[in-house]
Amino acid sequence: MNYSVFSQKIYNVLLKTYQWYLRTPERSLEEAHKAALQIKAIEDEHFNGNTIGSNSAGYSSSIIDYFEIDLKKLLRIIRMRLTEFNASRFFLNDSNREAAHQPGIEQIKPTDVLKKLKFIDEVTTRYKYNTFYDENTNSNSLTTQDSTLTNVTVDSAAIQPTSPTRLNRKLNSKQPENKVDSTGVLPRSIFNTISRLQIELDPNAEKNVIQSFRDSKKRTVIAVRFLLLIIVVPILTHQLSKPLVIGPIIDHFRSSSAEVGLFLNYEMEEEALSEIQKFEEKIRFENLIKNNAPLSVEEMELRVKEKAHELAEEYRNSSTDAIKNVFADILAVGAFSFILVINQREIVMLKDFFGNIVYDLSDSAKAFIIILFTDMFVGFHSPHGWEVILEGISRHWGLPANHDFIFLFIATFPVILDTIFKYWIFRFLNRVSPSAVATYRNMNE
Repeated sequence: MNYSVFSQKIYNVLLKTYQWYLRTPERSLEEAHKAALQIKAIEDEHFNGNTIGSNSAGYSSSIIDYFEIDLKKLLRIIRMRLTEFNASRFFLNDSNREAAHQPGIEQIKPTDVLKKLKFIDEVTTRYKYNTFYDENTNSNSLTTQDSTLTNVTVDSAAIQPTSPTRLNRKLNSKQPENKVDSTGVLPRSIFNTISRLQIELDPNAEKNVIQSFRDSKKRTVIAVRFLLLIIVVPILTHQLSKPLVIGPIIDHFRSSSAEVGLFLNYEMEEEALSEIQKFEEKIRFENLIKNNAPLSVEEMELRVKEKAHELAEEYRNSSTDAIKNVFADILAVGAFSFILVINQREIVMLKDFFGNIVYDLSDSAKAFIIILFTDMFVGFHSPHGWEVILEGISRHWGLPANHDFIFLFIATFPVILDTIFKYWIFRFLNRVSPSAVATYRNMNE
């Protein structure tokens, strides 16, 4: 009787879970619609129906930043929920749709879906939110159609591949580009000087510089915060999930199963046997040094047995810890991947941030860093470092160190990495900073 009641409870839980899954499209669309309504409410209440940030005359920069943060959160919710809406509809087959007509499960009306999607599009298309809603925007910051701060936006063409439209325009050009056409009659520095004077004599130059500094500071803060996020979150996920979630489950199965062995691989067993042998030899050696009477067979066996129990407990814990590391690492990688998926805008800013740091270094600093990394990862002594890293990873996951795989990895991966370094130097650094390449070659000779 108790078993039937328990089975009925399990069935009810599974049924509710399945019904919750069938309502996923409606639930996701409703949350996206609520977020769009909140954006519309902010526009009507604080910006007279205009886009957020367009009527900034009556507000300070702190208030505008406050509204832009809310706008960013709401746009992200819309993007995530629409992705969830489309994915859930894709995975719902005909049998699922028939189940959705059962009592207790509300069916989404196509007319309501179209109305909500149309309203969401009307709200979101008014904003350029990096790659979320306008992939052709030249701004890496949160801007609007009516924004007047066009002098401080970042050109994404420097950090993104050439678009098909731009590529077709180049291919379809009737006049081919050559060095004669690209070279002007006067030196380019003269035009740069004239442009700099025009900027400095502009009445709004000071305002533009201040606004540009604020936007640059905002992008730097976002990039640094995102960098800390992708470092701290996976580490915390690993450190917290291992003792709180994975640890109790693994300990339960390891303790309840009598067939579970002490060693995960043969290397652990060989290490344990080697330690037992060394312990026995150590006892005999100490006995000879102290000129004590020889130990009897029973005494020797008793001490070795105690040591064997000690090693058995130690290697059991090591095996259990290695299994926990595997699942904890999977959760950490999942958390890392989830952060990358939902933060596309921050990834672009982080790439821009690192690009500015690298290319703003002096030529000698660039050459020093390149030589340091190449000698460390693809240099003469790098195979020893790679061997230590691979053996440490194998021990971390409780896997036997496959020396054939390690030697094959060392023979191929540093070569591929060295080719990538040389291609980057030839393709990018030689174009951006040829003097740094010359310095690198002089230092490397």
